[in-house]
Amino acid sequence: MKQYIRKINYHETDKMAVVHHSNYVKYMEESRVDFLRQIGIEYEDFEADGLVSPVVKIDVEYKTPARFGDTLTINVIQSEYSGARLGYSYEMYNQDNKIVCRAKSQHCFIFNNRICSLQNNFEKYHKLLLDSLEEAH
Repeated sequence: MKQYIRKINYHETDKMAVVHHSNYVKYMEESRVDFLRQIGIEYEDFEADGLVSPVVKIDVEYKTPARFGDTLTINVIQSEYSGARLGYSYEMYNQDNKIVCRAKSQHCFIFNNRICSLQNNFEKYHKLLLDSLEEAH
């Protein structure tokens, strides 16, 4: 598990000072990029090598509203990795340690406009993600 911490900005909220539901997906992206950095993959290098990793599935369960000024701690776990697919689980907590959101996302890998396996084409990324999965379990 890796942690990502961020403060809620005013522009991310609605008239009730509650975070708009669409922003949680952005927080997931921020925490994913940070997760990859923590395991040794800079997303800029990933893209420079011609790879992208689009979201193919997302599931979000909202529990307690986050509000302007809150500090979120996002726990990110790499839940699956097959070489061609990658999955994450997220738990977001506010500063009072109340669960704000639980979510999951699945991703594939694209190289030259085709789905690819990192195992066959990008050994350094494959090894880092495989090691991270083993560490999580």
